[in-house]
Amino acid sequence: MSRPTGRPADPPPVPSDAARPVGSGKRVLRINLLCGFLLGMGVVAFVDEAVFHQILHWHHFYDRGTSAAGLVSDGVFHAFSWFATVASLLVLARLRAEGSLRPRWVTGGLLVGAGLFQLYDGLVHHKLLGLHEIRYGVDLTPYDLVWNGVAVVLLVAGLVLVARSRAVADRPPR
Repeated sequence: MSRPTGRPADPPPVPSDAARPVGSGKRVLRINLLCGFLLGMGVVAFVDEAVFHQILHWHHFYDRGTSAAGLVSDGVFHAFSWFATVASLLVLARLRAEGSLRPRWVTGGLLVGAGLFQLYDGLVHHKLLGLHEIRYGVDLTPYDLVWNGVAVVLLVAGLVLVARSRAVADRPPR
């Protein structure tokens, strides 16, 4: 038993941002969605880098300069994909540990992130900025159609899943 000292008790410690719970309600859903979005971008960028840059040697991220510039740009692109994937997995682990994981929201965000990133790559990097093409020395039409078509399918599937998840979340409790 402690004796009164005449001074007020110390306030309870405030948790740091790292220790603060994710929260509840719409904030949790937004974090689940953002986590999936970042994971989708990271996974698609990783697959692009591994398959098309390193295994098939079809292109570098930046093909308008020297081979050395292409390799450096691939390294930066690979670092981005790795950072996005690891950061999203850390958030995913935290959501799961707190019981705040909403798999439909994460999956919807993953599909939206993957589709949006691939569509951005196909339209902005390939066509608008001309940083690189999917492949060189061939008719690009079928490659562009498949690349951008897959992106649109992923994006639409993700948006539909997010919309359905949102409709379920907005229903009043029974």
